[in-house]
Amino acid sequence: MRTPPATVGVWCVGMFAMAVALLIAHYDFELGFLQTVKSFIGWMKGWALLAIFPLIGATLSIRPLIVVRALSVLSLHTLALAPLFLMSEAVGLPQSLYISPLHVLASGPEFFDVTLYAIDDVTGKARWRFFSPWATAAAFLAGIGFIVAVYEKSLTYRIVGIASALAVFYMSGSRLSAVALPAVLILMVVGSTLINPRAWLVLAAVATLGVLLSHEVLSAIDTAVESFNNARAASSRVRAALGNIAVHRWMTEAPVFGHGILEPGGHVVERMMIGSHHTWWGLLYVKGAVGFVALAVPMTVTVAALVVRAQADRVARIGLGIVLSMILFSFADNLEVIAYQMWPALILLGIALARPVRNPLAPRLGAGIPESLASRTMAFATPARPL
Repeated sequence: MRTPPATVGVWCVGMFAMAVALLIAHYDFELGFLQTVKSFIGWMKGWALLAIFPLIGATLSIRPLIVVRALSVLSLHTLALAPLFLMSEAVGLPQSLYISPLHVLASGPEFFDVTLYAIDDVTGKARWRFFSPWATAAAFLAGIGFIVAVYEKSLTYRIVGIASALAVFYMSGSRLSAVALPAVLILMVVGSTLINPRAWLVLAAVATLGVLLSHEVLSAIDTAVESFNNARAASSRVRAALGNIAVHRWMTEAPVFGHGILEPGGHVVERMMIGSHHTWWGLLYVKGAVGFVALAVPMTVTVAALVVRAQADRVARIGLGIVLSMILFSFADNLEVIAYQMWPALILLGIALARPVRNPLAPRLGAGIPESLASRTMAFATPARPL
């Protein structure tokens, strides 16, 4: 086993701080022993995993190619089943096949039922969630699959992974995927080419055009935001109301350690839980400022560490894409709820954080490096070649 890097240690400290905030909040609001135990179990199967799996990837000798290939095989299975799911809705098969009896031991049946498709309550259209508890989570995981597929060594699996991700994007009906994937890809390219003078020239040209066309750009952004919200207007309204309520009650009732648990909202938010549908508002409401900082600091440190490594390391670029996807998804859903399905990505994140910082010029020069070692370094650090 290897010694974990300081960045993974920051994740461990941050997630431990989540548990401390949870216990203090339960004590402050006198939620009782049974509720405290239930909430602590929820922490173990949610937030704790965001530290455990990166720790596994950073300390164990796991080849990144193995995890990448496993995700590619999953993409192949998903793509093969997609026509069956489409056909099941077209011919009117039952939406749900069965629900595991284990759901009585956990938070809800949506984590244990097997469905062929679902009908959106707002639009009345079919949406597919594949192996995820809901469609938005499926789109998020597909986005990570797309990023990983770009670095697949096999051209066949690369094509399958990209095609599978696009199919899930379309069938899940997630609005976030239309924005998140292009944003993540652009940020990955920018973040991994900061030492390239040509990248700065391109950024300067884009910034200049942005200033000259600022009015048109702002109008286009306003139009895009309006179209995004109008695509599912009722959902956007409920999400905004949930956020406003969560922030107001956090500031006025429990600013430091939060309320400890989610609570059902009123009729204006359709009885949805206050603090749901948004990681950051949920953290403020449930775990207060302590929980907010406990996630913000590890994410900021991770992005900075991976940007440095991504200048000459393609595995770090995968890790950068993963953490950027996590950040964007956190504004649309609760990150900890699907942490159990993110474990391959979190292991890759730990692997990327444990890799040494390389000189971007070293792969080209190879000075002072034995030929066999230089060739292996070239194979892993040169941007033009697949993983």
